[in-house]
Amino acid sequence: MSRKRKIWRRALVLLLLVGACTAIWYLRPYQHDQAAKDAMQGGEGITVIDTGDWIAFEGGEAREPGLILYPGALVKSESYAPLARALAGSGYRVFVARMPLNLAISDVERANQVLKAYPKQSFVIGGHSLGGAMAARFAVQHLDRIDGVFFLGAYPDKRGDLQKAEIPVLSLLGSRDGVVNREKFAASKAFLPENAVFMTIEGGNHAQVGSYGAQEGDQPAAITPQEQWQQTVAAIKDWLLSDVIPRKRDNAGNDSGNPDVFGR
Repeated sequence: MSRKRKIWRRALVLLLLVGACTAIWYLRPYQHDQAAKDAMQGGEGITVIDTGDWIAFEGGEAREPGLILYPGALVKSESYAPLARALAGSGYRVFVARMPLNLAISDVERANQVLKAYPKQSFVIGGHSLGGAMAARFAVQHLDRIDGVFFLGAYPDKRGDLQKAEIPVLSLLGSRDGVVNREKFAASKAFLPENAVFMTIEGGNHAQVGSYGAQEGDQPAAITPQEQWQQTVAAIKDWLLSDVIPRKRDNAGNDSGNPDVFGR
């Protein structure tokens, strides 16, 4: 091998190493904090199961529907443990998806694993930030199993067009969310049904949907994480009880019995 070729080979190897290091740095996920670590522990009536593909949170009661949550971009799935645990405490089974490279776009179909594991149960799906857009994409392809979509600091794109899906939609946005592009958020309403529910969490920001510290570009929240989780849980529960469950019951033509009990 000539000296010139050796130099070019070393330069190529160096370039690849620099590129790999840059990619690793860029794809560094936001790490879940102590509150999330605490919420990952079972106890107090809550069971936490980490399958490697998703993290399941379940309380003593099993209310329908189950909830599937797609994480935001580069956010560890454990970061949503406080929110998921609070929902499980109200009786709902919650599944937080684990995504390759911590990017929901890398496996939009991840929720299929939950649907296959619980074939007789109904579900709603949603997500935080990029996870919300990917959850909407999944929903439009699986309307036979998905009974609603919720967005947490998120909005759909054209591939997640729910305008004619005829399922309930909930959109929650913190008033101090500095990450969501407000122009794109407003434009995305064209992809949502007219009866979509929009709610603002006053003082809430983008990062406090999860529990991973400050996020670049976000505004400081004017409320505590606990207050934002509490308001988020209350809004989701109200949406489930007022929009999702009554619609499913009406579609089934069943006005009797207990609509909140899972079938296995």
